[in-house]
Amino acid sequence: MEHIKKSLLFNASCTALVVTALTFATRAGMIDPWRAEFGLTAEQVGWIVGTAFWGFTLAMILGGPLVDVIGMKRIIYAAFTLHVTGILLTIFAGGFWSLFFSTLLVGIANGSVEAATNPLITAMYPDEKTKKLNQFHVWFPGGIVIGGLMVFALGALGYGWRVQMAAMLIPTMLYGLLFLRVKFPETERVTAGFSYKDMLKACVSPLFLFMAACMLLTAATELGSNQWMTALLENVMEAEGIHSILLLVWISGIMALGRSVAGPIVHRLSPSGVLLGSAVFAGVGLFLLSISSGYWSFGAAAVFAVGITYFWPTMLGFVNENIPKSGALGLAIMGGIGFLGGAIAQPLLGKVYDIKFDALGESLAAGSATLRTVILLTVVLTISFIFLYIRQRKVKS
Repeated sequence: MEHIKKSLLFNASCTALVVTALTFATRAGMIDPWRAEFGLTAEQVGWIVGTAFWGFTLAMILGGPLVDVIGMKRIIYAAFTLHVTGILLTIFAGGFWSLFFSTLLVGIANGSVEAATNPLITAMYPDEKTKKLNQFHVWFPGGIVIGGLMVFALGALGYGWRVQMAAMLIPTMLYGLLFLRVKFPETERVTAGFSYKDMLKACVSPLFLFMAACMLLTAATELGSNQWMTALLENVMEAEGIHSILLLVWISGIMALGRSVAGPIVHRLSPSGVLLGSAVFAGVGLFLLSISSGYWSFGAAAVFAVGITYFWPTMLGFVNENIPKSGALGLAIMGGIGFLGGAIAQPLLGKVYDIKFDALGESLAAGSATLRTVILLTVVLTISFIFLYIRQRKVKS
């Protein structure tokens, strides 16, 4: 019976994560339609898209401490209510501010999902945290694959971005129903007997602060690049008659496959070794994407995908395993800071693109130049993770 309950909670969590991924994937395909329909600049769209990340951060920072107080189930149902409201308001949006506000609500909903489900997974599987978090987070890139193919199919059938948004209501209703009658376990902090003071002290330890800073950069690399990938490489792909959303589907498919087999890889290389390799692959992949065209872009994107596959779940797993007293608050802070990195990246990449376009006069060169700026983040991450890898080797020796 206990196994059935865990499976149901795990599957419901995965369905909720699919919804967060669908919002991400559909937005990636809506950047150009929003610019055209509402007369927006790339920077303005960057601010709209960025609100989803700011909202996520807000929900994680506020919801994380509340998980132990009001329970994970209430946080989940706040997410459900906000998802439905935000999706409906987006469908009926009429310009910059209505898109800004509705996307913010969706972001808060996404953050609430992660604020509840990450500690739920670690509470259910205390001896397999990094493995189960990777398997859970399969459904973020998996959801992007579903969302990207949905955008492609509905677009081919002549349906616009509003219908694409409406389609997300189906899995939203499903996760709401799945969670309805299931009893949630207590969080790890409660079962382990850690106090709030212990949790707060753990969240300001030097190792936690170091990992939080790295999370800002890993998430900016992953979420910033992926959210803009379709728009930045559209002309590159159109030259070969390829819809650029398929590049995002390809990247996300590789990520989903990689996370599904994360257990043996993390065990063999260690979390710090996985993070170091990820930073190197991400940097090389971005460089190759900036110089590739047509079908060659899929090869470059595969290298980039391998790089970003393990960033998010391995960062969460590393913190929860090595700083266990940080508890649900630690997971919430890490997730919140991650989406803060994504939020900062959105308007910055939009601004860089506008500047490059004005200077170079064509979108193809501007898109490539914008991607190359993100490589700087991977250089900093590579140096940081070399330090972390050496430190962890010394700790274990």
